[in-house]
Amino acid sequence: METIKKINIGMKHIATLTGHSGCVYAMDKGTSENTVFTAGSDMFIALWNLETLQAEKFSASLPAAVYAICHIPEKKLLLAGTTTGSIHILDLEKKEEIKMLQHHTAPIFDIKYSLETNCFYTAGGDGNFAVCSLDTLSLIKMKKLSKEKVRSIDFNYTTSEIAVALGDCNILVFDLHTLDYKKDFIGHGLASNVVRYSPDGKFLLTGGRDAHLNIWQVGNYDLVKSIPAHNWAIYDIVYNPDATLFATASRDKTIKIWDAKTFQLLKRITKENFDAHTHSVNKLIWSTYNNYLVSVGDDRLVMVREVNSF
Repeated sequence: METIKKINIGMKHIATLTGHSGCVYAMDKGTSENTVFTAGSDMFIALWNLETLQAEKFSASLPAAVYAICHIPEKKLLLAGTTTGSIHILDLEKKEEIKMLQHHTAPIFDIKYSLETNCFYTAGGDGNFAVCSLDTLSLIKMKKLSKEKVRSIDFNYTTSEIAVALGDCNILVFDLHTLDYKKDFIGHGLASNVVRYSPDGKFLLTGGRDAHLNIWQVGNYDLVKSIPAHNWAIYDIVYNPDATLFATASRDKTIKIWDAKTFQLLKRITKENFDAHTHSVNKLIWSTYNNYLVSVGDDRLVMVREVNSF
């Protein structure tokens, strides 16, 4: 019988970056391996350098608070979704906004893109899921999925599927290329907030307003494990670069690190035991640069930690 060795986690607080004047809701990878974009209620997008631990000479001002950003390096574009439902498309070379889309009537909660389909996808608080062309930057298709919010989108390139989390508790799965319906199931007892496929495509991890982390087997989407992971809603799930660990972020002000193979809890990051957020943790990025785990929250802070396993 195989003996599963418990992973030990080493953690070092690198920096707490300040500059935002409001809650930080959105984050994405930056223009290089060692940068990240952040945005939030102050209506500004910032670019942070994880090497110098300073803000870069970049800022973009939006007309409303930003809930979602999506950097598309292959097109040198940055997409920002606001609380009014507008999607602003910024050309990073020209350093200007080149288009604004307003096909949603409520906040944009997520934006994802796929080079395989040459599209980007938006999740709206109006219950709509929209597909837009990366070439024309125009709407191709809009699907009404719920009377509640559409919260999160993720792709599984192994099975060519796209999963969507809904505020009505459901998780929907579609064919990535045709958008044909494949599966729906109740993800959580309260709103489903986030969907994240494992990098090997075998599992779908979901986080809900019920504070549970649920693991589903891709294919039939049977529930493998349901973990009461946090004390409040889970807002994000990210894997580390080598896919041995994943982290969850919650409204309960904590970040937790888990073994990606056994789903065991390995480390709890709270104000009591680390430099940590004092309010809701909204978004995470696990950077390939120095294995830095970057988090943003309602406390207006961008926190950088080095996480190593041994």
